Amino acid sequence: MNVAHSGRTDTGRKRRRNEDAYVIAPPLFGIADGMGGAQAGEVASGLAAAAMQESGANGGGEARLIELIQDANRRVHERANTDATASGMGTTMTVALVEPDGTIAFGHVGDSRAYLLRDGKLEQLTDDHSLVAELVRRGELSPAEAEIHPQRSVITRALGTDPDVDVDAFSVASRVGDVYLICSDGLSSFVDGENLEQILERNHDDLDAATRSLIQAANRGGGDDNITAVVFRVDEGAAPAAACEPDEQTREYTSPIDEEDTLHPEDGVLPP
Repeated sequence: MNVAHSGRTDTGRKRRRNEDAYVIAPPLFGIADGMGGAQAGEVASGLAAAAMQESGANGGGEARLIELIQDANRRVHERANTDATASGMGTTMTVALVEPDGTIAFGHVGDSRAYLLRDGKLEQLTDDHSLVAELVRRGELSPAEAEIHPQRSVITRALGTDPDVDVDAFSVASRVGDVYLICSDGLSSFVDGENLEQILERNHDDLDAATRSLIQAANRGGGDDNITAVVFRVDEGAAPAAACEPDEQTREYTSPIDEEDTLHPEDGVLPP
């Protein structure tokens, strides 16, 4: 499997610290967006990144990613409960594992996102674990209303707030030329889907230029948060472009998703 890749992170225009972290350890790619007072957010995302880096994940699909995210969750939870300076911290985590047969397995907790650019069209693969996203799914808010909702930053699931965490896991049958983006909400909140699509398509063959342009676009859009983008492209080892029908379902869930909120009340997290 031949996979090109690029990663970039930026503090943004308003924050003093960068609480995002990312890992590129082919065939594993992932990001974490930490939260918490003082330096706790940096600690949380750093622990998640260390779990990714140390996992040595090389196959195993969704089950391996669920195991990895649970390990990261235990690390963050233990630190939050034994270090007074880290109390209440948490982090998102979105991770992809490229399998030898070209399948891409994903594991996801929080409001960081994974996208797929295929044949010039961008698709959001992950579902946000956030209050406004849940209200949109219920039909109680429109997407436009969600963008300006005063509680749009409240998430309903994160690593570190409980001993166990529910993980969304799914797989994508990749095709040669597919481009995948994993990003923190510092990108997706300030660059809309149309512009993300245009940037990725324009820089399809230069992923360093793609990540650089994505960061620049988020800063131009306000830069109110830390910004992280990891982009990878499948060049060989996947199905040829003609192997999938245009309307074929892109992602397939093989593990159940429990939408029950399990988080403790804290700043930035919805109480149960």
